[in-house]
Amino acid sequence: LPDLMMKKDKTGIKNVLEQISTIEEEVENLRRKITREVADVGGLIMNRENLLNTAYTMDEIAGYITGISFKLSNVKVTTLKSSKLDKDITKLIELVVDEVYKLNEIIRSLNTNTANAIELAQETQTIEREIDIKYRQATIKLLTEVTNMKEVMLIKDVIEGIEEMADKCQKVSDSFILLALSL
Repeated sequence: LPDLMMKKDKTGIKNVLEQISTIEEEVENLRRKITREVADVGGLIMNRENLLNTAYTMDEIAGYITGISFKLSNVKVTTLKSSKLDKDITKLIELVVDEVYKLNEIIRSLNTNTANAIELAQETQTIEREIDIKYRQATIKLLTEVTNMKEVMLIKDVIEGIEEMADKCQKVSDSFILLALSL
């Protein structure tokens, strides 16, 4: 999305926003499916509360994606370029995407190798710490480089949204550790 904004590709931006919306719907449907399946198995699953909380947290992650992309699409490209925040935001997005991919790997590892799942979950902690550092640096840069208050508010919301999304990913990762330990 940031690259498309830099290229002023309105069609590409619209397509990405539509893809994000579709992904958000898929995540919500998956959460509903997990809820139904856990309810069906009920007492057989000792960790059903943990699973349901994890499913709902994953749904929240999808909500962050929508909010971040909406706000980012409303930031002026010139503001991002002149403040050099485009690279910082791109790096933050890349890191949080890496964290989401790690969650995917953890899910796949839970069935076959719980020790590997726990190791992958610990890798998400490392990524989350790096996001925290980049978040603080980007926030300081935003406050020193951008003077338009509307732009400051939008970019601040984007940066905070990415950091909060990373925190939610970490929460899901922690839930997977608990699940792996109980298997």
